[in-house]
Amino acid sequence: MPQRSFHVGNIHFGLVIDYIRLSLKKPSIVTAFVAHCAALKIGALGHLPISTSLLTVYSKAGDFKSSRDLFGEIHNRDIIAWNAIVAASLENNCYSTAMEFLEEMNKAQIGFDSTTLLLMVSVSLHMKNFDHGWAIHCLSIKSGMLMDINLGNALTDMYAKCGDLRSAESLFEEMEYRDVVSWNSIMRGSLYNGDPEKSLYYFKRMTCTGETADCISLSCAISASSRLGRLAFGQSIHGQGIKLGYKDSSHVSFSNSLISLYSQSGNSSDAETVFREIEQKDVVSWNAMMEGFASNEEVNEVFDLLVEMQRTGSFQPDVVTFTTILPLCAELLLSKEGRTIHAFAIRRQMVPDHLPMLNSLIDMYSKFNLVEKARILFNSASEKDLVSWNVMISGYSQNSYSEEARELFRDLHFGRSIHCWKLKSGFLNNILLVNSLMHMYINCGDLKAGFSILQESTAVADIGSWNTLIVGCVRGDHFQEALETFSLMRQVADFSHDSITLVGVFSACANLELLSQGKTLHGLTLKSPLQSDTRVQNSLITMYDRCEDIDSARAVFKFCSCPNLCSWNCMISALSHNKESREALELFRDLQFKPNEFTIVSILSVCTQLGILRHGKQVHGHVFRSGIQCNSFITTALVDFYSSSGRLDIALKVFRHSEKSESAWNSMIAAYGYHGKGEQAIKLFHEMCKSGTRVTKITFVSLLSACSHSGLVNQGLWYYNQMLKEYGVEPKTEHQVYVVDMLGRSGRLDEAYEFTRGLESKASSGVWGTLLSACNYHGAIKLGKQIAQHLFEVDPQNVGYYISLSNMYVAAGSWKDAIELRQYIQNQGLRKAAGYSLIDVNRNFC
Repeated sequence: MPQRSFHVGNIHFGLVIDYIRLSLKKPSIVTAFVAHCAALKIGALGHLPISTSLLTVYSKAGDFKSSRDLFGEIHNRDIIAWNAIVAASLENNCYSTAMEFLEEMNKAQIGFDSTTLLLMVSVSLHMKNFDHGWAIHCLSIKSGMLMDINLGNALTDMYAKCGDLRSAESLFEEMEYRDVVSWNSIMRGSLYNGDPEKSLYYFKRMTCTGETADCISLSCAISASSRLGRLAFGQSIHGQGIKLGYKDSSHVSFSNSLISLYSQSGNSSDAETVFREIEQKDVVSWNAMMEGFASNEEVNEVFDLLVEMQRTGSFQPDVVTFTTILPLCAELLLSKEGRTIHAFAIRRQMVPDHLPMLNSLIDMYSKFNLVEKARILFNSASEKDLVSWNVMISGYSQNSYSEEARELFRDLHFGRSIHCWKLKSGFLNNILLVNSLMHMYINCGDLKAGFSILQESTAVADIGSWNTLIVGCVRGDHFQEALETFSLMRQVADFSHDSITLVGVFSACANLELLSQGKTLHGLTLKSPLQSDTRVQNSLITMYDRCEDIDSARAVFKFCSCPNLCSWNCMISALSHNKESREALELFRDLQFKPNEFTIVSILSVCTQLGILRHGKQVHGHVFRSGIQCNSFITTALVDFYSSSGRLDIALKVFRHSEKSESAWNSMIAAYGYHGKGEQAIKLFHEMCKSGTRVTKITFVSLLSACSHSGLVNQGLWYYNQMLKEYGVEPKTEHQVYVVDMLGRSGRLDEAYEFTRGLESKASSGVWGTLLSACNYHGAIKLGKQIAQHLFEVDPQNVGYYISLSNMYVAAGSWKDAIELRQYIQNQGLRKAAGYSLIDVNRNFC
């Protein structure tokens, strides 16, 4: 429709302009159409302010195509019109289009103003074109437009987000005028670059200048306090926010940051109080509270809140919700819950388009030992980032797919190419990227490369960098290297360790059974606020458990400031491992939380030790009532419990009616072996192979043990010889012990001796010790004496070897030799642990 001629006398511009202004407040497609029609009817589209305002209404209503079409019809475009179409492109996430308009504007020689430069900075930031942003800064200085406070704020924000905090600070200090947005930009920039201390510094400076903090300022300060563990300062800001009126429903971000503060300080009840007081929660509120429960290991509360969120109907779970819950499912091996969330995400079409969700799922299935499912997800991803490769390589490594892990890294050369690209781009000043690269190399077992990156990046390294190395070393079983890294950190870093650091080093001490060093580190912890951190206390209990210092474990548990379910699980497990089974059972009876899978596995182990079938059945009943019978670890524990209690029939029923994981197959094969049913064990082994379940070294330990207990020597030898060639499992000491055991039991001592000698230096004392026991059983004193002399040299503190030789002397009538050997044992202070048996009699055990 051609525009009408412009006649000022009969045009009612005022009505149209007022309507457009109202439309800008509550933009919609309908109001945009009405305004457009009215402008056409009175011939007002030739009026530049009206057409420009109408263009903006379409943009805010989400109809960018109409904005673009309308802009094409404007012939007398000025700088305001150009700025409007660039702003519309940005508003609708069309960043490339915005750049095209800017280039077209430059060709048209329209010129620019501070708003144009502000828009150019925003485009550069969204397109990650930081070189272009630096050029805009120079142009701003040259044109004298840097006096515009909004432009200065935008440039400060850009520098911070490109990881150049120093330039952001320099620009901030050079600004002649600052408003609250200026202070917020530098505070947020400091947080973004991992410097909460500096963020608080700017907050204090702002309050000293008399500038009144707004919701964003307070949220930044609370986040900084949370990261630094300064609860008291965060609480003071909470009080300041209430005085300034930021507790009402229109400032929900303030309340959300408070939820994170209290949660990370271990005060989930205070966090929930803040959460319940929010009248108009947003999805961030729900996610923050779920993250808070998760960080405090309140698993049931997390899932209860997820259900409540869905029931309210106001908000539905988003990607952030699931990337919060999926790691929890992975760590606690909640297979049923994790798969349910995966199904929900598929229905909502979240998985293909969201890398964080995909990465969390890959990691979860890897931890469930379902590597094939993880591989399918990984291969299905159209795009992968560094995290995707990290979690897949890590999944392979954790599940003993070491060759696949190396092949993924070697054949694709992805990790090294990313590293080279970042070096060329100068991005290694960004600590987040540095930490990701270190994590990648450590996952691939390349510790040297990981340490080299840290050495090259000491200027920007933070506590997260050191934690990446320490935790990576621990997960890769490089425990000594983890402790050495911690020692180096204390020498060269100008910041202190945090709870993640301590959990890592305590885990290293536990695995190396370094009690003395663990106690030294415990003393270091007692001198810091971290002594009350629940995660640190739990790792201490586990460390003392592994070092067999059960009294120290009890003391830590007794003085736990805020014990959670994990604390109780650690203590029950510690008592179980250290044969304090009765105390473990009593502690379980006093449990103040609803037991989870880990609790059940530990208490079933206690029941196995005590031989109490009745209590074990009660635990089994609880498993069914709780609906967690599909958990692979519980299935394995139940199979072990029933088979050890003489009820192989029930063990088989549990196995047949469960989800058959790798560990469940192995336990059932071992159960047949304990009961002398070697043929059934072999049959089940082949059934396992046909099911597609991967056989591992533990599978062959169970199988060879079954062959040994059942006298199936030839079959056992055949499977041992086929391990590597047919099944790709390299024989280890555990397998060699059972080969010697089965040969020794059948009286084939010469073959057993030749087999052990053939292992040469690879033969451990355990293999020779098994052969010594066979010699004792068959009275082969000459060979036994020869083997015993070798064992006394390599393992002189093992009293069992001396007793075996002494028993052989007695059986052969060599009393003098037996008495001399017994006297030597006594003089050396060697002592054998007393054996004992337990049975359940009249509802009491003895």
